[in-house]
Amino acid sequence: MHWITIILIGIAANLDNLGIGLAYGIKRTKIPILSNLTIAVMSMIVTFIAVKAGSTILEFVSPHLASLLGSLLLCAIGVWTLMSKRFSTKGFLENPELFDEDKNHIISFRESIPLGCILCLNCLAGGIAIGANGISAIWTVISIGFFSIVSVAIGSHFGALMSKTFIGKYSTAISGWLIILIGIFEIFA
Repeated sequence: MHWITIILIGIAANLDNLGIGLAYGIKRTKIPILSNLTIAVMSMIVTFIAVKAGSTILEFVSPHLASLLGSLLLCAIGVWTLMSKRFSTKGFLENPELFDEDKNHIISFRESIPLGCILCLNCLAGGIAIGANGISAIWTVISIGFFSIVSVAIGSHFGALMSKTFIGKYSTAISGWLIILIGIFEIFA
């Protein structure tokens, strides 16, 4: 089993969640457990669908070629994350109040749904690549869900303390490099 990849993809896909949690922590906006779980479940559902879609590639090409294509896709996603503002949460990090529509400093269940949609985009392409590599969908989904809950909770709790740290400032870049390293690791695994 590809345990290292499963753990690293869980971390990489959720570094933006950490950044969002930090941004809300700084603004003293709470993310209740139900809202945090909603974000995690959305990421898990998207990941499961993406991994299953990626694994269908195995039906049409050899496992070795599918694994190579999945690994190269992970590298491409990492490069795209580094170069593109599309995957960047910088706008949300600077203005986290965008999702706190009622301005009560609590991200409600209803407000967590659009936030979850934005955050689960990281899981889509990575999930397809993981599926093409033949990596377990269930364990990948569990890893994504676990690290989503943990990263949002830690970020929210320690927002004021961690916002100025390296991880807080460069979560998107760290995520991109981590995804590239996972792709390279999978090419040689």
